[in-house]
Amino acid sequence: MTLTVPEAARRVGRNPETIRRWIREGKLPSRKIGTQHLIEERDLNAVTVPDADRMPLPAAWQRTITGEPMPDWLALIRQARSRR
Repeated sequence: MTLTVPEAARRVGRNPETIRRWIREGKLPSRKIGTQHLIEERDLNAVTVPDADRMPLPAAWQRTITGEPMPDWLALIRQARSRR
């Protein structure tokens, strides 16, 4: 399925200018027809899938100094932002 910039923005809960910035930066592939950028749904999903670009932590960083599992701060931040 092909999406326009406003449709893609609504789908991922972002501002259309964010989607345009991703396109300009090369982070989000698109094709331009006239003045509109068209985005493939699979490309949008690849960019917005959580943890797709994360590298695993080194073993020494996976536990706190007290031996507890390290909190996933990035997931907590994303969760807080999704509540807005």
